[in-house]
Amino acid sequence: MKVLGHRLQLLTGLLLHDMTMAGLQELRFPEEKPLLRGQDVTELDNPDTLLSVVDTDWKEHDIETPYGLLHVVIRGSPKGNRPAILTYHDVGLNHKLCFNTFFNFEDMQEITKHFVVCHVDAPGQQVGASQFPQGYQFPSMEQLAAMLPSVVQHFGFKYVIGIGVGAGAYVLAKFALIFPDLVEGLVLMNIDPNGKGWIDWAATKLSGLTSTLPDTVLSHLFSQEELVSNTELVQSYRQQISNVVNQANLQLFWNMYNSRRDLDINRPGTVPNAKTLRCPVMLVVGDNAPAEDGVVECNSKLDPTTTTFLKMADSGGLPQVTQPGKLTEAFKYFLQGMGYIAHLKDRRLSGGAVPSASMTRLARSRTASLTSASSVDGSRPQPCTHSESHEGMGQVNHTMEVSC
Repeated sequence: MKVLGHRLQLLTGLLLHDMTMAGLQELRFPEEKPLLRGQDVTELDNPDTLLSVVDTDWKEHDIETPYGLLHVVIRGSPKGNRPAILTYHDVGLNHKLCFNTFFNFEDMQEITKHFVVCHVDAPGQQVGASQFPQGYQFPSMEQLAAMLPSVVQHFGFKYVIGIGVGAGAYVLAKFALIFPDLVEGLVLMNIDPNGKGWIDWAATKLSGLTSTLPDTVLSHLFSQEELVSNTELVQSYRQQISNVVNQANLQLFWNMYNSRRDLDINRPGTVPNAKTLRCPVMLVVGDNAPAEDGVVECNSKLDPTTTTFLKMADSGGLPQVTQPGKLTEAFKYFLQGMGYIAHLKDRRLSGGAVPSASMTRLARSRTASLTSASSVDGSRPQPCTHSESHEGMGQVNHTMEVSC
């Protein structure tokens, strides 16, 4: 298979596997500035401490939306013209269970300290949530997406970079389709763009009759191999899902997710007036994840010139938990591709903020450059993703696919 493009290397510790990135042009930055757009917790040691991190600098909010209250946790305040990082968790989880390990990873904190970070909990899924009253109608997946503009408006965000997992990835994709001007980029993990057919629906109903709700949700989060091996991680999540998330509220969210419709997206040029995500997208899935087929399907429906497909080796259903280092590095490249991060502090050196090794390789490998106009605070940067092509299965697929 022929690959047109350039080779990058991901760093985890000192060095990760070779990784080819699509859609990044050379970025030229003044070396004295650590960021383009102005200046401005404890790492989890084992799965049993998923909820033990003390978030002293996070503030909780309950925001009124057209479809009810939404629990949001935020750190920082809007910084110049930079977007906020907004997350949405998978079904069965909340922002803590889904994202604590990833956002508490040391290298990730080096990135997020330059952005306001906003975690959204789906209705009734946050820690300590009260049970919904009898007869409560849980919002549809489309309504969950329509709740997010209230969050954006409440905090005064101009636009966001979304990070979603599973059901949360579906919600953020729907949000970007309905409100494209509010979304700068998307990192979608374990997304399934397809609704359930009647056979899948029947199988889900049967599973609900023969299994407990936590076990049913675990089969959505983890592969059969992970469940059979019954690792400490799986055991921990079984306990957390059972004890931390309100079971009645979870059942409502689970039912609504399983009744979702197909995402209305098609690759440009394949059908008349095709709809697609207009922002840069990074699709992520573990190589041993139950969502792999769905992510591959989503990749086939997105614009190949703005999409990167990342399959993570040695990773199961929760790559943000099992491989936070690799995902952090990929996210850094994603931000660099949109023109945000030029330099990061290298913790291995004592000289302070320096151009990252990956950024140096990136600069050497590109022939085009951005003008200095995109390096000042005050104008929204244009996504500088560009397509790379490789041949496979007898046809050209411009979408970049990498494994790391």
